[in-house]
Amino acid sequence: MENIIENYNRNYIDGKWVEGAAGTKENIVNPYDNSVITSVKLASLEQLKHSFEVAEAKQNEWAHSSVSDKKAVFRKAAEFLQNNSEQIITIISRETGGTLLKAELELNLTIEVLKETFNYMESIDKVIELPSTIEGKVNKVYRQPLGVISSISPFNFPMNLSMRSIAPAIALGNTVVHKADLQVGLTGGSIIARAFDYAGLPNGVFQSILTTPDEIGDEMLENPVIQLIAFTGSTGFGKHIGRVAGENLKRVALELGGNNPFIVLQDADVDKAVEAAIFGKFMHQGQICMSINRIIVHEDLYEAFTNKFIEQAAKLPYGDQTNPDTVIGPLINENQIKKVLETIEKAKKDGVKLGLEGKHEGNVLTPYVFVDVDNADEIAQTELFSPIVSIIKAKTDNHAIDIANDTIYGLTSSIFTSDIKKGEAYGLKIDSGMTHVNDQTVNDASNIPFGGNKQSGLGRFGNPWVVDEFTKLKWISVQNEYRKFPF
Repeated sequence: MENIIENYNRNYIDGKWVEGAAGTKENIVNPYDNSVITSVKLASLEQLKHSFEVAEAKQNEWAHSSVSDKKAVFRKAAEFLQNNSEQIITIISRETGGTLLKAELELNLTIEVLKETFNYMESIDKVIELPSTIEGKVNKVYRQPLGVISSISPFNFPMNLSMRSIAPAIALGNTVVHKADLQVGLTGGSIIARAFDYAGLPNGVFQSILTTPDEIGDEMLENPVIQLIAFTGSTGFGKHIGRVAGENLKRVALELGGNNPFIVLQDADVDKAVEAAIFGKFMHQGQICMSINRIIVHEDLYEAFTNKFIEQAAKLPYGDQTNPDTVIGPLINENQIKKVLETIEKAKKDGVKLGLEGKHEGNVLTPYVFVDVDNADEIAQTELFSPIVSIIKAKTDNHAIDIANDTIYGLTSSIFTSDIKKGEAYGLKIDSGMTHVNDQTVNDASNIPFGGNKQSGLGRFGNPWVVDEFTKLKWISVQNEYRKFPF
């Protein structure tokens, strides 16, 4: 088995593994102990511009390749990930700070995204015929690739969240220039590039750039050949992308932040709700856009739920994420720890009550639980992206829904109840892209419309909805009989 770390800490440009030319080197480190995993020479602005030139030049030929050829490539890419799963899981865990459970889940989700393309790849060749009011005319609607896609992915689930844009874009005939967060450049970029390289994807159809915004500025947004910017990350940077894309009339697919509510209705099973909430909050230390941010509990169950939740949270094993027993690993870096600790101190000064005070050891932070929180409190309106959670008391079930909706975000949500029909009906009242009844908020699949409302994003991933994101429609009318004109 080849060593993915040693051989692929470089940029993948036009089918070649090349070192960056920016003149700057940065280390990728394990966030638990800051040990160096590998060093990367950063790509320059000129290399990125060249990558877009290559992508534009190669797109037309790839768009006209057969579906059978595309499927063969995707089948082999999935094969590479499966055959090297043990080494890849280790890299994901070390690089992202995620537990082995998280790493295995991420790899499996990535493979599922690749395989799901088989179910919609042929949609690019389907032609729809529509009637016409003009005699002898046939209207045909074709679906075509957009062209060159710019893909930017975050640090938390970098392989899955990268592939979620890359796979459908390529499967539908586009070419992709991709930039992973450098902190997770192997997981979010190089391993994906290696899989497609192994699979025989033609040179230039997918390119992976390892660099930083300091080196390239807004080139991933502004390059004139870009037809769509696919981004997963913060709402703040998503708004910046929206401004730049709007000025240049480029399309976007944005999956942004969340302030996700976990709602416990009056008739819920408390023990089951606690079990689900523990997983949905503390999976990957809460560093998931879908993580539970607020727990909203009917006042009749509030005390029982809160006591049991705190009891369970306090017992979660923490430390080295590569230890199979660990549940709470490190946050991604020291800056994130500093930011989170400042949020905690601010909430304390604001008088928000702590039900459980966690520990801070290096980049590891154990659970903090704030209780009796008012939804207007700053901490309840902030995406925490950490093992911090707010528990809020609701007077009634309807009040719980009102609290859930009182946020600028609308990504995902959960409702616990003994009445399934009621849960589904209440779910429709929550202004979020996704709601899960009797489950937690962290759910993803490649065959559902994944995405958020309000400031949580634009567009939907998942088959078949993702097809609309990465293609454009073309109307061709054919006049089979000569048309007489009035003048």
